[in-house]
Amino acid sequence: MTFFDLMRRNAWRKRLRSVLLMFSVGIAFLIYGLTASFVSGSQGAAGASDNLLGVFNKSGRGLPLPFAYLNRIAADGDVAAVVYTARMRGFVEVAKNVVVVSAVDPSAIAAANGKELGLTPELIAALEEGGDRVLVGRALAEAQGWSVGQRIGVTSQVMKEDGSRDWTFVIAGIFEGADASTDTYFMLARYDTINAARARDKDTVDAFVVRPREGVSSGLLAARIDALFANSAAQTRTQSEKQFLEAFLRQFADVGLIVSLVVGAAFVTILMIAVNTMLFAVRERRFEIGVMKVLGFSGGRIIALILGETLFIFAVGGVGGLFLAKLATLSIGPAFGLVFSAEVLLKSVAIIAGLGLLTGLLPAFSAMRLPIVNAFRSR
Repeated sequence: MTFFDLMRRNAWRKRLRSVLLMFSVGIAFLIYGLTASFVSGSQGAAGASDNLLGVFNKSGRGLPLPFAYLNRIAADGDVAAVVYTARMRGFVEVAKNVVVVSAVDPSAIAAANGKELGLTPELIAALEEGGDRVLVGRALAEAQGWSVGQRIGVTSQVMKEDGSRDWTFVIAGIFEGADASTDTYFMLARYDTINAARARDKDTVDAFVVRPREGVSSGLLAARIDALFANSAAQTRTQSEKQFLEAFLRQFADVGLIVSLVVGAAFVTILMIAVNTMLFAVRERRFEIGVMKVLGFSGGRIIALILGETLFIFAVGGVGGLFLAKLATLSIGPAFGLVFSAEVLLKSVAIIAGLGLLTGLLPAFSAMRLPIVNAFRSR
């Protein structure tokens, strides 16, 4: 029997106890995987850009900016591309089924943000075919069960000139996004069509998206753009995509702190349970530990044996919990902004190793320091 076989057999000595402990570890890492994926997706750790800039109204993101700002921003030599967007919120069929329509210029969005959204020339051409055409993100299309060529109706907060709030579109294509972390839970429409039909805020936009030229500091360019409109009626605040997402979430709560507290509580609880369980398991095997010492097992090998058992239990339970978290992000991730990134996986592996070693230290040193005479007296 190899050392690994001995460690594995000891870990499975009490199968029900081992399974329950692994289950507890799995639940803890399922919680961690989901919460960490939420932070990774919602705060832009995995997909948000530090270089792509958003120009918003300084007084509030919901307030409009004049369309005329476009030419002044584009005139800056450090701007590679700029596109405007007017967001229109609404719902499909029932009020709870909320969707967002971003009205843009097709060619401009392709130049400024086409790579991140996965906008191919074919998709842009399809959007330009008619004023009622829209491109739908993959996440939104799957959630709604939509397909290319389907006619959809959106009841919006934006009123049309005829007094109606009902907007009708035809799905011209579905864009995928550059990777799994890209937000595709919205649709793209033509700005000229939306602007001509709406009753209020004509010739205004909600934001400008700016791509700096290669080698240009996004922070310096953001400051220069804001300086252009410092004395205007509608001053601007320019932020990177990542900065905006983090600031937006902080308006509601410190998500990182909340996640840390929840996960910390789960891990402290499981640590206490696991340490107590392993101490009890070592007490049950006092006689066997004494026999191993008589046979020549050194203190270091006994420590390695106990630590190996705890690592085995945490590895099996942790991998199971992370696997379930990964499945959850694949199924509901696009709708809820969950991104199970490589960073989340690496942190999880490190936590599994750290908790496994920490849990086994006290039982391992207890077994190492056990006198042989005392061990034999336990029989």
